[in-house]
Order: sequence, then structure tokens, then C-alpha cells
Amino acid sequence: MSGGLGFPGSSDAEDGQSSGPVSTDVRAADLRPQDDGRGAALSRRDTDRFSMLGVTWNDPSARVSAKVEARTRAVGSGAWSRWLVLDGDSGQGESAAERGGTEPAWVGPSDGVEVRVTSGGHTSARLPAGLSLAMIDTDSGNDGGADGGDGGEDLAMAPVGFAADDPVIPSPGETSDAPAPTGGPSTVPTDGTDHSTPPTPDGTPGDTPGGDPSTAPPPTPEPPGTTGPSTPPASTPAPTPTVSIPTAPPSTAPRPPITSRAGWGADESISPEEPGYLPDGRIKAVTVHHTAESNTYTCAQAPAVVRGVYAYHVKELGWKDIGYNFLVDKCGTVYEGRKGGVDRPVQGAHAYGFNSETTGISVLGTYTDAAPSQAAMVSVARIAAWKLGQYGVNPAGTATLTAGDSGRSYSGKTWAKGAQIAFPAIHGHRDGYNTQCPGDAFYGQLATIRSWAAGPATGLAVTSVTGAGLAGSTYYTKAAVTANWSTATPSALITKNELLVDGKVAASVSGATTSAKVTLAAGSHKVAVRAVHQSGKTATSASATVVAETTAPAFTTKPALALRAGLVNTTAVPLTLSWKAADSAALKEVRLTAPVAKTYGPTTTSAAHTAKSGAATTWSMTAYDQAGNTAAASVAGTPVIVQESSAARTGSWTTKSSTSYLGGKSYTSSTKNASLSWTFTGRSVAWVVSRASTSGQAYVYLDGTKVATVDLKSSTTKYRDAIFTKSWASSAKHTIKIVVVGTAGRPALTTDGIVYLK
Repeated sequence: MSGGLGFPGSSDAEDGQSSGPVSTDVRAADLRPQDDGRGAALSRRDTDRFSMLGVTWNDPSARVSAKVEARTRAVGSGAWSRWLVLDGDSGQGESAAERGGTEPAWVGPSDGVEVRVTSGGHTSARLPAGLSLAMIDTDSGNDGGADGGDGGEDLAMAPVGFAADDPVIPSPGETSDAPAPTGGPSTVPTDGTDHSTPPTPDGTPGDTPGGDPSTAPPPTPEPPGTTGPSTPPASTPAPTPTVSIPTAPPSTAPRPPITSRAGWGADESISPEEPGYLPDGRIKAVTVHHTAESNTYTCAQAPAVVRGVYAYHVKELGWKDIGYNFLVDKCGTVYEGRKGGVDRPVQGAHAYGFNSETTGISVLGTYTDAAPSQAAMVSVARIAAWKLGQYGVNPAGTATLTAGDSGRSYSGKTWAKGAQIAFPAIHGHRDGYNTQCPGDAFYGQLATIRSWAAGPATGLAVTSVTGAGLAGSTYYTKAAVTANWSTATPSALITKNELLVDGKVAASVSGATTSAKVTLAAGSHKVAVRAVHQSGKTATSASATVVAETTAPAFTTKPALALRAGLVNTTAVPLTLSWKAADSAALKEVRLTAPVAKTYGPTTTSAAHTAKSGAATTWSMTAYDQAGNTAAASVAGTPVIVQESSAARTGSWTTKSSTSYLGGKSYTSSTKNASLSWTFTGRSVAWVVSRASTSGQAYVYLDGTKVATVDLKSSTTKYRDAIFTKSWASSAKHTIKIVVVGTAGRPALTTDGIVYLK
């Protein structure tokens, strides 16, 4: 690390490859006071290139309740952004701070800016002196020239470093004799003197009243005339740490991947001071923040955002280092914040009054209306669990902290200096300071983060068992199954999942795996999953009942064919296929596989089909149970059409011709007791007729016995209609005879013949 200090847990090789320090320029422009000190502004103007901004003021102890807004012009497109509201009071409490300021805001590559600060016009709402806009170029290797303007003023930004006056350029409508801006880093005299920090009430320069004490000296100012961050000569040896470095205790939770300071390009030359550590060497709680800036950054830009926050804290506010202990981007990447060792109790500057007992995690972005991504929240939970686990703190518990100063929370709770206050072990910045941080949406997710960090896994459930059929709430299989499950706790926080069969571990898989295979012995089993959280706590799902069995189903009634009523064609004779199947456990379905493919439910026992006359057809069926066991059965049959001309006749019959008749001809008779008889060998028969509104009636005899009186009358004309059917259990020789009744007013009947099934 260039000009930096080496501390345990902060090596360049740690969790990421170092790309070397990246220079970051911070430049400033004074805001012009307005409305008798109750407002200030910087009119729209062109600037050198920058990607982050913030507004600062002279007195680090001053609190600003005014509305601070800025908008910027994007490099390339030239489009102006909407007004971005800056969090007016960082509330982080760095000892020896040189200036106060808003939270910095990432705005992306920009070359134009406008700022306004309004206090609502109240006489008592005067703004602090020295309001200044800080503009940060997170990669000073970029061309800093403006890409063009829109008629506003040009602003060649003076570098922060408190070396030279920032020229006051009148805005349109302003006169050159307007009052000179007060204070601000860009109005430092040109004689080389440093930008002075106003004394606090106790006369100690730069000590935030009630802030957490730090024994480290204030940062060394950059020499006059510098234009950016200075880098010591390569021959300058790195200082030897003189602070007492506390031990790094083991944790009850695993350490997540962390991108080191070198990995995100920290320029260590700008913060040469040694780190400070918590006074009693123990972290009692985690304070969660957002950086209160745009969420439009890409994950590739996130290291530049971190560098910008670092430069703003150090070069503009005069802090010894970046305030947060850890930062997290929206893709879940964790970045080492304040140096001193990620595994040590480093004291940050992130929670005014409570820095000496907490560690701070900040997610890049603003989360007032929308919560951070799950990836980001998972990383917050993992870091919090790891750090709290080093000191035996339950992430779902509470911690009692001692207030370093009197204060007020965002909800209105107040306390005196030295008060003992109970906080959730993982809490929001707003719980200990009057700020919206970490935003309403993010704050609403902290309970979830506590649950994720503390364990055990929640929402664990077996969702399905593949390789098995489900009937009601019971699964059935032959033996091998795959159990599938889900959980509300992200897999990154789960060490492993165990598949339990009758309470015993049958398979163990990683926390990211949500299925496992197992082969079951015959019988009924209880299958569940147990998730082992990274804390060691376990959660077990409700059990699923899985029955392993290999007994095949059976056709209790073999498939059978019977002719049925309906329209008869030589290619489609109507018939019924019937069967009955059963299973000792659970019948799933019956499938017809030939001559056509159909699937029937377990309670279906018959289906209507048609078959070609004169062609032998085999009907093949398979019964399936829920376990996958099967049984097969089949039946064969041949429909045969017998014309009317083949019948034995009595009485008077007349031949009629029409293409609507079977074979083109039919017999008709109005003579009472005229008859037709057919003899056949088969197991089913159907009488085929033509029907109309004037059709009469007939008696039907089977094997000499009258079995029915059939009325052929129909409101619509029908041809080739199978009107009467009869079936037997087996094939045999039978005779069917029809006799004309001679019905009064409609004695005639017309017949096409019969169909039988052999």
C-alpha cells in the first residue's frame, strides 16, 4: 500500500486482487449566501468532470436542518438530473473532524452542477458559515475538462487542500460586488495557511461535542498549492504502527468474502494516521446505514463510489479515514472500510455518540422507498453475524450501549450523556440519531436481517417429492425418490441441509442445494429436511409421508367391448370399452395405449370409442399406481355389418335405395307382424334403422324371447342409427328378430340390418 500502514486483516491479497491505489480529486466551490443567511445557492454552471458531491460547512458540530439539493449534468448526454436531496447531517461523530457536511451522493460522471439550500424562511434557521460544494472525481486519470455547456457559467474547480482562493463567479443577474462567501475550503488565504477548524465550546479544535474520543492526531493537511492527493516518494518507508492492536477473536459465524482496501483502490497516502480501536476491545452492536445517494450506480462502478466516500470523509471533512467499517454494494460485494483489520474491533465514525461500542455497515445507495437487493441484505447479515459472533453477541438480541453524548432518535426518543440505552444488536442509524438513515424501506427489513444473521433458518418446507406419485397428502414410490425443499433464509447463511428419513440423516448436501436423492425400503416413511444455519442452529421442516411399495395394480374386471347406440359407418362403428382396475395402495390412472392413446382417472371404468367394421382390433390398457407399478390387459374385437338382405323375411317388405343407407339399400314395411331375422355368432349386437317423425314401432326378440318394444319415431330424420343393442359375457350363437307392430297412423319402419361383434 502506497504510504500506508500495515495492519492485521488488511493485506493487499485479502479477498481480492489489488489493482493499486487510485487517485481521487476533491474540488470545491463556495455557495453564495442568500436571504440573510437563511439560504444559499450555486447557480447552474459547467464544471470539470466529477462523479460524487456533497455540501460542507465550517463548524463540524453544527447541525443543518435545511433542505440541501443538487442536480447535475451527465457527461455525454448533457441531460440534467432531477433535484437530489442530500442528507443534511451525517451524524457520524468523528473526533477531530475539520468540517461538517452532508452525506456524499454518487451522481455518476458529470460536468455541470447546480445547488440550492433552503431553510424555509424562519429567522432562527440560519445556515452555518462556510457552505461549500465538494465535487469528487473518483478517477482523476479521466479527462477533467467540461464536455460543453448550456449557457451557464464555467467553473474551474479549485482543488481541496485549502491552498488557494476559489474565484467567485457571478451568476446571471448577480453583481460582482455581491458579498464574498464566508468560510469554505475554497476561500483559504493564498499565504499558505491551513483552513482553520473552529474551536468547540471547550476550546479544543475539531472535537465534536460528545463525539467518541480518539487518541489519533488530526490528519496532516496537504501542502499549499497541491492539485490533488499527494503521494510520498517511493523511498519513504511506511510508518511502523504504534497503536496497541487488539486480538482477533474467533467467531461463531464464518467470515464472508471481503474486498480489501487495496482491492477497491484506496489511496492510503491520504490517511496516514494509525487506526483506533474500541476502548474495551469489544463490539456490542452493529449499526446499519445507507450512504444516501443514487441507486443508479453499476456494480462495476461500486469501487469508485467507495473511493468517493473515502475521499469525501478524509479530504473534505478532515476525518482520519473513511467513517464506515464495512460497505456493501447492491450486488452484495463487501468492502473493507476503516483500516485496522477487518477482524479487529476498529473504531469507526458512523454513529454519533455510540462509535466506541459499535461497528458500522453501510449499503451504497438510498433506501427510503425501496429496500436494498437481497444480495446486499444477505451480505449485511453475514458481516453482522461474523462480527457479533466474535464477541458472543446474539444478532437477534439486544445490547446496552452507553451514550457518549445526549441525543435524540428519529422516532423522538431522547437521552442524556452517559445514559444506558438498549438497542437491537443489529439496529438502524436512526435508532441512535435523528436521521432517516438507513431509509424507511431498509429499516423495515432489519428484523429480517436479524433473523438471517441469528438463525435458525425460517420457512423451511418440503415442497415436492419427485419419483413418487401424490395422492392426498401421501407420496407413493417404488424406492428411489428426490426430495425438494425451500426456505425463506438465503442459502448463503445455511451451512448444510440434511435429508431425514424417519428422523435419521439419509443424505447431506450444501446449504445452496435444495434437493437430495434417497432410496427407501418398503413401507411408510416420514421424510423431512433439516437446515443447519451458519450459527449452528438447526431447523427441521414438517414431514412428508412417503410410502415405498412394489405391488402392482390389478384389473379386477378385464377390458371388454360392447356395441353401443349411435351413428353407424363402415369406418366407425360405435362401441364401449369397459374395465375396472384397483391397487392395494393408490391407483393413479389407466392408460389406453392402442389403437389410440388415452388416459383415464382412477375412478373411470368405461369410455366411448369407434372401430372399423370388418377389421380385428386389439385394445391394450395399462393400469398405473402412484408408486409407478403397472399392470397390463387387453381385449380384441371385430365389428361385422350384416345387411338387411341377409335376413329371413316374413310378410311384405319393400326395397328402398339411397346413399344414406348402409350399402345403399334398406327394407321398409307397414305390414303388421312382418318380420326379419338374423342369426350370428358373437358377444354383442346392434339393430340399425332409419328414423323419421312418421316411423312406427317394432318388437325385438332375442333367441325366441321378446325383449323390447322399440319406437323408431324421431323429430329429425336419422339414417344408420343403432337404436337397440345387447351384449353377453362371451361369444355365442344368437338370433335377433324384429316384428312390425303396425302402429296406428304410422305403421311403417325401415331397417338397414344389424351389426354384431365377434
